[in-house]
Amino acid sequence: MKNTIAILKRYLSENDLEKQWKNQHPLFVNSQHKKLTKEGVTYILNKYVSMARAGSPLVPEYVSPHVLRHSKAIHLLQAGVNLIYIRDFLGHADIKTTEVYAKTDTETKRKAIEGAYPDIINSDMPDWNKDKELLSWLSGLK
Repeated sequence: MKNTIAILKRYLSENDLEKQWKNQHPLFVNSQHKKLTKEGVTYILNKYVSMARAGSPLVPEYVSPHVLRHSKAIHLLQAGVNLIYIRDFLGHADIKTTEVYAKTDTETKRKAIEGAYPDIINSDMPDWNKDKELLSWLSGLK
């Protein structure tokens, strides 16, 4: 994506990583200039989660990188992106793994069901409650 490319180019330039010999070094490093690990990413993420939580109690206490990945998949699904493309984006080998996201997204399910059935009642229908004779006849049915 264009925005991602622009951000990475700026990062490379700011950190003097554009030189050919630096291609053998990790792109993202920790404070000791070593490869940034999953745990390091989680640490950094939760540092900012704590700061955000101070401003809003709605922010969860702990957020893992996988939560961000899951959220992105759900947002793609809600935007109407086909599961095949989401599978490819996430790097899943099997579509069944990606289908888990479709099962957890109740909002998309609700919209799909609502869209599949037209409204049964429309404003052009007469109000049968005013027809006393019909109501009397219907009440007599048992």
